[in-house]
Amino acid sequence: MPVIWGASIMGQSFTHLFSHKKYWAHRFGVAPVLPMSRTEMDALGWDVCDVILVTGDAYVDHPSFGAALIGRVLEAQGFRVGIISQPDWQGIEAFTALGAPALFFGVTAGNMDSMVNHYTAERRIRSDDAYTPAGVSGRRPDRATIVYAQRLREAFGPVPIILGGIEASLRRVAHFDYWSEKVRRSILLDSRADLLAFGSAERAVVEIAHSLATGENVAQLTQIRGTAITLPAVPAGWQIVDQTTPGRAEVEAAGAAVEPGAPRAVRLPSYDAVRKEALFYAHAARVLHVESNPFNARPLVQAHGDKEVWLNPPPLPLTTAEMDGVYDLPYSRRPHPEYRDSRIAAYEMIRHSVAITRGCFGGCTFCSITEHSGRIVQNRSPQSIVHEIESIRETVPGFTGVITDLGGPTANMYGMRCKHLPIEARCRRLSCVFPRVCNHLGTSHAPLIDLYRRARAVAGVKKITIGSGVRFDLAVRSPEYVRELAQYHTGGYLKIAPEHSEGGPLRLMMKPGIAEFERFREMFERFSAEAGKEQYIIPYFIAGHPGTRDEDMVALAVWLHSHDFRPDQVQAFLPTPMSLATAMYYSGSNPLRPLGPQPESVYVPKGHNQRRLHKAFLRYHDPENWPVLRQALLRMGRDDLIGGGKRALVPRGPGSARHP
Repeated sequence: MPVIWGASIMGQSFTHLFSHKKYWAHRFGVAPVLPMSRTEMDALGWDVCDVILVTGDAYVDHPSFGAALIGRVLEAQGFRVGIISQPDWQGIEAFTALGAPALFFGVTAGNMDSMVNHYTAERRIRSDDAYTPAGVSGRRPDRATIVYAQRLREAFGPVPIILGGIEASLRRVAHFDYWSEKVRRSILLDSRADLLAFGSAERAVVEIAHSLATGENVAQLTQIRGTAITLPAVPAGWQIVDQTTPGRAEVEAAGAAVEPGAPRAVRLPSYDAVRKEALFYAHAARVLHVESNPFNARPLVQAHGDKEVWLNPPPLPLTTAEMDGVYDLPYSRRPHPEYRDSRIAAYEMIRHSVAITRGCFGGCTFCSITEHSGRIVQNRSPQSIVHEIESIRETVPGFTGVITDLGGPTANMYGMRCKHLPIEARCRRLSCVFPRVCNHLGTSHAPLIDLYRRARAVAGVKKITIGSGVRFDLAVRSPEYVRELAQYHTGGYLKIAPEHSEGGPLRLMMKPGIAEFERFREMFERFSAEAGKEQYIIPYFIAGHPGTRDEDMVALAVWLHSHDFRPDQVQAFLPTPMSLATAMYYSGSNPLRPLGPQPESVYVPKGHNQRRLHKAFLRYHDPENWPVLRQALLRMGRDDLIGGGKRALVPRGPGSARHP
């Protein structure tokens, strides 16, 4: 692995993730698994952990699990890292199992937001938990990040507490909370933590650990990229750009640049403002997303009463060498031995798969991947990916020669990036592919095709399927890729997410039109036939998304019926913190464009009955949905879709008559 000191990415200096001088405790060597008990610490010769990670997930020593990845990255820096997994939060005893860390506690709810983990889009309690042994539900509290941090504060007083993971990342500013139907303040304040590392946090966590190890106080760590902190006031010397009011001018043009002089930070509308005025919330969401490019983003500041929540610019993306270093660490790739033979569904799903990228430039408004992992796709090298496949072959139980996925947030963004780095450094677009694929975006699938071929050639590999969703508006630009996918990498069914058929909802989702999906479908079916294979596309759609009227769902149901698609599992829109679609849901306004005194209004389907109806249209073929669909179609004057005709969505009910 190359050692790089004083490197830079497009003028932004950084220290290579693995070039820090190792902490003295590296002499203890590598742990077979990170310890979860004092007994395991004793076996390693440790009297204390330098860092203790508290997680709402079971501890699986695999890079797809955030606590394991961060733990192994810190171990590679020389730190002794312990894990407290799914502690009993009713008291403090479970949090004291490993004692106090020498440096800090790291807290994460796990790989999912704990509220999403617990509740469906209808706010019903889920019956199981894929990240818990045997799928047992209830092993983590609601708002787990807050609860864990508060228990640690009760038990250990001033020991530094650092928040991380997707729950903390997406709640770093004032945010709408769907489960309480109100705007909550930054999770930093409710948790009483010292600092929050947002996004993919390797750089930030490594810098925090080395800084604390040299004797710095956590209160001094105020300028680390990818972190949020609370301050009594804005630091001296900063010029504040006022973005507290919708309609103020935005710095959005590709050529925009910060003027010389004092450094600038952007002031968002305050917590009180976004809590009281929904339009101010939508404006704050837009400004935050516009300020998300790590190469031009400025710090953000948001008042919460007499405190300021200060967000440093997002973390710089990892280089390929750094990505390789992260994924090449000595993970056991198994659950901790404590779990014995208990099945952990999330592990079963990924144990024979390989992550090849990180980040997504799609910017779909209902998705939080871009907000968490960034718009710049970061890639592993083919050599690192092949090495991991070989490791799976040699070490992972139950491997039968099938790799279940080579993917990431999307299946086919590997190696794609802006062709003109100076333009990328200035760009403030919300998406690289909407409303059309940017001319500056490199969309060649050649690196991915080459990777697939190299992976298939690994001895012992019989088949590689692609489990991540394919971005079809990119795939249609490469018939060779679609042919490769159809011929070698589809196990009978391929997941694709057109999300809707109608232009209105698709525009507010920032998704391509259904014609692009039809192009991909024709191409895929043709290449499948050429390969002599009977293969099917499984399309995914969203019900109840902002901008979706009942008429849009009727049109989608008609489209599904005409193409003989009968969706089984359907998805209802779930407003998650920080997404732009959530801002639409809460405000009824469109934050995809500047919000002035007369913003574009967005129709939002709300309430149990309407959301249930929208889901029912997706499953028009289910007899249980026919009564509610008949009633809705009659109300809408669409009696033509009831009966026994070819276009009919539902049959007539017993004794039913035509709508007058």
